[in-house]
Amino acid sequence: MRIPLPRPRSLAGQLFAMQAVLIAVVVAGYALFTYVSNRSQAEEAAGRQVTAVARSVADSPSVRQAIRSSAPSARLQPYAVEVVRDTDVDFVTIMNPRGIRWTHPNPDQIGLVFQGNTAPALRGRTFTETYTGTLGPSVRAVTPVRDGDRIVGLVSAGIRVEEISQRAQEQLTALLAVAAGALGLGAIGTYVINARLRRHTHGMNATELSHMHDYHQAALHAVREGLLMLDGQYRVALINDGGRELLGVTPEEDVVGRSVAELGLPTPLTGALLASEPRVDEVHLTADRVLVVNTSPVTGGQRHGSVVTLRDVTELQSLMGELDSERGFTQALRSQAHEAANRLHTVVSLIELGRAEEAVDFATAELELAQALTDQVVAAVSEPVLAALLLGKTAQANERGVELVVSDDSRLDDGLLPDTLPARDLVTILGNLIDNAVDAAQGGVRPRVTVTALTEEDGDGSELILRVSDTGPGVDPDHTEAVFQRGFTTKPAGPGGRGLGLALVRQAAGRHGGTLSVTSGDEGGAVFEARLPLRDAAVAQGAGGAV
Repeated sequence: MRIPLPRPRSLAGQLFAMQAVLIAVVVAGYALFTYVSNRSQAEEAAGRQVTAVARSVADSPSVRQAIRSSAPSARLQPYAVEVVRDTDVDFVTIMNPRGIRWTHPNPDQIGLVFQGNTAPALRGRTFTETYTGTLGPSVRAVTPVRDGDRIVGLVSAGIRVEEISQRAQEQLTALLAVAAGALGLGAIGTYVINARLRRHTHGMNATELSHMHDYHQAALHAVREGLLMLDGQYRVALINDGGRELLGVTPEEDVVGRSVAELGLPTPLTGALLASEPRVDEVHLTADRVLVVNTSPVTGGQRHGSVVTLRDVTELQSLMGELDSERGFTQALRSQAHEAANRLHTVVSLIELGRAEEAVDFATAELELAQALTDQVVAAVSEPVLAALLLGKTAQANERGVELVVSDDSRLDDGLLPDTLPARDLVTILGNLIDNAVDAAQGGVRPRVTVTALTEEDGDGSELILRVSDTGPGVDPDHTEAVFQRGFTTKPAGPGGRGLGLALVRQAAGRHGGTLSVTSGDEGGAVFEARLPLRDAAVAQGAGGAV
């Protein structure tokens, strides 16, 4: 049979035991110190009391008169008994200079020699001492009785040590009662504090808390997703490595304790982090990333803060854009296949009708038209990725009843673009601009989209210019800046949401130090122009330039 081992005491229990022992030791030490101090003070007080009594008796005129009489004891003994009763001392002994007693609490001791020191008093000095006499150990004072310049007697007043100890014990009883009360209050306060600590630590001991902290730190820095914890004042309480990377915060920058509004994030993202209501899978753009943001408030009767998770979907968003383009190409190919089938049927029918020459002319005209389009695009833009994009977009626009043309001044040779400008970003920029232009031009009179791609020399080198104009309604001058913000759109919302394309275009352009602008076209539509610097382009080879 396995005997279960006792579980280690919780941290709160350990602290309670330690604090209880500490309070007990402090109170016991204080009580002992106070008892010793009170005992010493009681002895000093007794010494002062008996000294005052002895001097008062020695200075009494009636005492001097009784000493001059023939029977001093008869007059002094009742007086001494009365003084003992009134002054709360144990004895008052009046004696002659030789130490023969005239008074004593025990009448049998009258006439016997005083037990104690009298020499200092015979020299005229009052003194105190602790001495064991007929009544036991006592604190006594001895003082001379003067009659003029002569010492005619001695007075000794004393309090038994037993009586002093009894007084100290009475004080000790009161002290112990106070100490017990202090110990009880300390124990109650310690229990209340540790009960709260037990709730906060969930009854875990120090080892468990240490392990949990280690696991917490390991998990916090291991996850790739960004994790951000905000307190009730929307200040950063915790941020992991993934969160720093996604928000563009350097490891050296200390952001803990700073408000979210001070992190320099885009306004929509800052608004989402400062929102009191939860946010679920919201898409936000930073300078070079597309983030999915989720926020969840932490409540416990009142708002304690919020937990924010960040996921980087930049690559996913790019792949989705490419997928949309592929879907468009597929639809265009399907439509072209349908059209090709119709044309083939027409050629076959003409041959069956015996009109072979007309069939040849019809087929030749279609081939020449397709080849002319391909030659036009390739001649203007020989960069393979952009050329393929333009051919696909031309077919897509044609299916939607929009004419897409490449301007005559376009010129972009193969090998001109540097490695720092990846083809994926070019597809994002030009593809989204063309899609928006086709959407704007569709349905109008003679809808047309014109694309210009060329390089230009400026004072700092060369730059790539991608310009897309349309014959649509154009952009309201009041919206020339808002049109690039995520979520802004003039089109009805689709299943995948709207208002992200131009924001992605600006992000891609800004990532490479470029700019994106919109103006009004000569034909009333909008003209979107992206300018991207070619820092290490192959312009030195003599290729490129506006034609």
